[in-house]
Formats: sequence, C-alpha cells, structure tokens
Amino acid sequence: MNSEKSARPSLVENLADTLGYMVLRVWLGLRALLTGLEKYAGTEIIEEPLLDEFGDPDLNGAMVEIKTKVYGTDYYHGIPPPLADKFAAEPLLPSWGLSLFDALLGPALLILGITLLIGLAPRISLLLQGLLYSGLSVGLILLNEGGGVAWLAIHVLLVVVALRLVKHDRFSVLPRW
Repeated sequence: MNSEKSARPSLVENLADTLGYMVLRVWLGLRALLTGLEKYAGTEIIEEPLLDEFGDPDLNGAMVEIKTKVYGTDYYHGIPPPLADKFAAEPLLPSWGLSLFDALLGPALLILGITLLIGLAPRISLLLQGLLYSGLSVGLILLNEGGGVAWLAIHVLLVVVALRLVKHDRFSVLPRW
C-alpha cells in the first residue's frame, strides 16, 4: 500500500507541476514574443521648440531633440548591426545563412512566442525555440562571447525543463504536439 502511494503523485504534486509548467511556458512565451517585437524597434528624433517656464516657446527659437521609441517593419534588424558586422567577418558563417537568419529571426521569435503563450502544439514550439536558442549560441561561440553563450544556455535549460514538464500541461491547443 505504501509503495502505491509513493509511486502515484499526489494532487498537490500534480498541481505544483502544472503550475510550474504554466509559469515557465508564460515566461518563455513572453521572452520570445517581446524579443521578437524588439527586433522591430527603432528610434525617431523629433525636434520641438524649447519651452520657457511659462510653457511658451523660447524667444530665440531654440529647439530640443526628443528621442522616441517606435516600432515598425522599417526598423527591423533580426541581428543588431554591430553583431551583423562581426558575423560577416566570421569565415565559418556563410553570408547566405547569415542573411537568412537575419530575415527569419524576428518573425520566428514572434511566432514561437505566440504559439507557446496560447499553447498551440507546445512540444513543437518548445523544441523549435530550443533549436533557435542553440543556433543563436553558435554565432556567439564563434565570436567568443562567453556571457551571451551562458545566457542562451540558461534559456536552453529552461526549454528542457519545460519539455520535461509539458506532460502536466492542462491548458493548450493540440497538447499532444
């Protein structure tokens, strides 16, 4: 009788695993979604007249530059320009692969983030997210960016934990996948 109890997880353990998976799924989904969204971020500089203490424009016509963050496809950079230049100089990264990765990274992160958040085929979403982070790691390994590699390794480990806990998923579309 005792061996049966120890072999079968209790309701509390099942609930803890389910909630743990949900938190991890939400975090990984938001991380991918917001990172993908940031690939479309840019800065616009707007000039406005300098205002005096009464809120009136300066008499000398002085202007101030105000930087604002904006989003749009015109600002898209899958790979940030400083890293893209370093990757372009790397002989082990073919230029066609780099341009393909640059074009697909933002949309892939957005799609994987959304599918993970809504629970659409979570196993496939997690697998693809883990492979994406592994691919990002390759580039950083070639650039000898140890901190970035460690950061991505943590993401890969979180994906592995989520894949181990996905059997406790109770809220998804196509849960088998």
